Amino acid sequence: MAQNLRDRLRRIQGRKKEETAPVKKTVKTDPSPFEARGWVSAGSYVLKREFPAELPPDFPAVLSPALPLLVPDLARGAIKDGAAPPASEDLLFFDLETTGLSGGAGTVAFLAAFGRPVRYGRGGDAAPGCALRITQYLLLDYPGEYDFLEAILGEFVTRPPLVVSYNGKSFDAQILKTRCLMNGIPPLEYLHADLLHPARRLWKRPLGDCSQAALERGVLGLERSGDTPGALAPEIWFAFLSRGEAPPLLGICDHNYRDITGLAGIFAAINRIAADPRGLVQKYNYDIENLALRWRDMLRNGPRDSKAGMLRHTGKELLRFAAEEGFPRAALVYALDLLREGNYAEGRLRLSRIAAADLSADIRAAALRRLAIDSEWRLKDPAAALELTNRGLELPLSAQAQREEFERRAERLEKKLE
Repeated sequence: MAQNLRDRLRRIQGRKKEETAPVKKTVKTDPSPFEARGWVSAGSYVLKREFPAELPPDFPAVLSPALPLLVPDLARGAIKDGAAPPASEDLLFFDLETTGLSGGAGTVAFLAAFGRPVRYGRGGDAAPGCALRITQYLLLDYPGEYDFLEAILGEFVTRPPLVVSYNGKSFDAQILKTRCLMNGIPPLEYLHADLLHPARRLWKRPLGDCSQAALERGVLGLERSGDTPGALAPEIWFAFLSRGEAPPLLGICDHNYRDITGLAGIFAAINRIAADPRGLVQKYNYDIENLALRWRDMLRNGPRDSKAGMLRHTGKELLRFAAEEGFPRAALVYALDLLREGNYAEGRLRLSRIAAADLSADIRAAALRRLAIDSEWRLKDPAAALELTNRGLELPLSAQAQREEFERRAERLEKKLE
């Protein structure tokens, strides 16, 4: 039965490929502009080109052990426990251009770019020994979609990669999967790390706009002069189908490969931040408070091995640095951690400063609440606890539940003092 089913699927896929065999195009395309730019045939209505590009000078040879703290996809399995850290050659940067932004069944991918770091020579871990090999595939018309998809999938199986994208996990990968299913091609499973959400955590407050182009400008200092906006990609491809105009489409191809080089730069920046979170704040202008709090939360219930111990030490120093730089949430969490660790004098001192500072009512209330708890139960001083609780009630609290908790505490403390 299983063999019959496999044979039937092969026959269906074979018929599908025959149905998408070359047909006469209504618009004749001049191949010379594509040939002049290095494009060669890679199947029915499919072109391919390969060329080297420069990697950022600080591109890592081996990923930082702390990188999964910044890129959760790695913590969820892309880097397995006990496995050797991935090398740069294990990465595959990936980006698609499609006929729409909705991601529905009618959206077609017509251009794909892959960037794979390639090591040259044997210069140890020196990053200058790497370059980026970019491969692009271009679909010239709908009948070639089957060959286009097979060519793309071949990039994923040549060497099992760690795929890196920017918003590709929720968009590009889903488009690719849908188009494979609609063409009778089994979609592939692969390790996938997306940088969109890590980038938002690092740069949403400093930059506001976390599009890839905004990060390239604001973090990497790159300007895409003369770039064709990616938002024009659907319009340009449809115009190519109807009129055969190659230059605008070649402009989108250049935009597509710039997306790959920019993606590699963003990845290198995030990896460097993971390796030296305190030393690169000025260089990369990231949200040090958000990073410190996330670093702490990711490790709080994690393993207790030596590597985790080193990361915890770095995280504690990072949180202290953010607290002393005046970031209120970091200051509050650091003070609370000091109390939990038994460093009561410094913890209470820091909480007292927060409670008296010109900060948000919620931050001050959290400090007063913890001081009141410590006064009542550890110091056995209900009068001091009541005074701290009443100070909390004087604040313009935004949460009714927070006010009600202070009221209950005050009522209980008053009875205790009777």
